Amino acid sequence: MSTPTEIAISGIGLFSALPVSIGIRPTGGATGLRFIHSPTSRIVPALISHQRQAGGPLGGRNTVLGVGDFSIATVEHLLSALAGLGLWHADINIDANELPILDGSAAGFASALAGGSFAAAPAREIRLRQPIRVEDEASGAWIAARPSDQLRYRYELLYPAGSGIPVQSFEWTGDAARYASEIAPARTFSLEREALAMKAAGLFPHLTPRDMLVIAPDGRAIDNSLRFPDEPARHKLLDLIGDLALLGGPLIAEVNAHKSSHALTHELCRRIAALQP
Repeated sequence: MSTPTEIAISGIGLFSALPVSIGIRPTGGATGLRFIHSPTSRIVPALISHQRQAGGPLGGRNTVLGVGDFSIATVEHLLSALAGLGLWHADINIDANELPILDGSAAGFASALAGGSFAAAPAREIRLRQPIRVEDEASGAWIAARPSDQLRYRYELLYPAGSGIPVQSFEWTGDAARYASEIAPARTFSLEREALAMKAAGLFPHLTPRDMLVIAPDGRAIDNSLRFPDEPARHKLLDLIGDLALLGGPLIAEVNAHKSSHALTHELCRRIAALQP
């Protein structure tokens, strides 16, 4: 049997603006998903126990993993692609401290994985014995997970009037082909007022609305176009799938998320992990 070829992907980090290259290789064993920092050989398991809170003015807008004082940022899109395609055992070699953002979606990762010699790898399924709900009273956001024999994740996006984004939702029931075609291409986004505030603060000088999706108050994608009418909700679901992957295996449950953030999904993962045998 031939050894699977490492899949190489390069780009720049969203927050760092630094070039980064990764190589994804299936391990062939029950290793789970692991990030390996090539220059130092530091290994960071993709598990909720290694989740770290990002600092700075944009802390919480991505998922960061770490061991000791070493961390790797913006892992959620790759983890989403791996989980969405049912790939649970791989080493991700990385030469920097942040994953490449590519076009802001998981499509580049999913396409590369589908075109490689990867196969869906069995993983320990995570199941619930009781309903779990986490919420943020200040924002009204919440995530509710309840026991089920089938996987079903649903995200509902609700922004204030005048944001340009109407109420929208999207759901996924675990089908890899549907993930690749209907969820992976959905890009990260920001409202125009958020983008202007970030630019005024000197952030993201390497990006323009042509690189990242920016939504105007009238719903237009500035210097860009939506891939789906409900692309923002699909991307939030993409993020949810990636963050739930920090449980180390597929969560077989009914999960409903309302306005939730990375931080709230991390909290849900911690609660679920604490109840696992």
